[in-house]
Amino acid sequence: MTEVIGTIDVAQIVLYAFWIFFAGLIFYLRREDRREGYPLESEDGFIENPGVVFMATPKSFTTEAGVISYAPRLEAPQPMPKGTPIDPWPGAPLTPNGDPMLAAIGPGAYADRVDTPDVYGEGHNRLVPMRADSGYFLESRDADPRGMQVIGADREVGGEVTDVWVDRAETVIRYLEIKVNSATPKTVLLPMPFCDVSKRAGEVYVNAILGRQFVNVPTLKNPDQVTLLEEDKICAYYGGGYLYATPQRSEPLL
Repeated sequence: MTEVIGTIDVAQIVLYAFWIFFAGLIFYLRREDRREGYPLESEDGFIENPGVVFMATPKSFTTEAGVISYAPRLEAPQPMPKGTPIDPWPGAPLTPNGDPMLAAIGPGAYADRVDTPDVYGEGHNRLVPMRADSGYFLESRDADPRGMQVIGADREVGGEVTDVWVDRAETVIRYLEIKVNSATPKTVLLPMPFCDVSKRAGEVYVNAILGRQFVNVPTLKNPDQVTLLEEDKICAYYGGGYLYATPQRSEPLL
């Protein structure tokens, strides 16, 4: 064994250097893994902030849409859902406050995504109504849902299909545009996975929500484009209907 100074040899130096390197690696990785989900905020309002030493230096990322995001995030934490814990301990299930369909709880929860449209190619909007792009048409052998009535889970008419929204990146139908039966004119979107188009009956069936609940579907800021945040809210509303559309759905089967 090669001796360097006294009883210190090369093997010891290499071992200590490895320990120092490994400790530094762990410290670096623990700082980096705090880019998502920090500072931690518990349900009782307590915020756990590791401090400057143990928190990674923020990095900025410019998305294709021109939106700048940071990691760790610098904006304030998202607001709490509209619900009340059924038990006092953290993590207890929430019971919705007010209209459960709009409480953003359970299957009706959604992510706080950026409020800009999804784009493809050279920055073009990925999802558009067919009226905005004359290059798309429906296969003549398939049912054309435009003009069909939309029937809810209670067999009541919720509205009428006025247009079809296509995904120009994958060439598929993503949404049906519906003119809702209400006192004031209102147009909402219906995701295709939540509906069943019957060519024989000339109707569109939706089991997720009731006919009268179409009026509360989140609307669009721009009638010819849908943002990522709006998509999440819309899909969450229909998803929440499977549990909250009727009081019976949230009860046990037995």
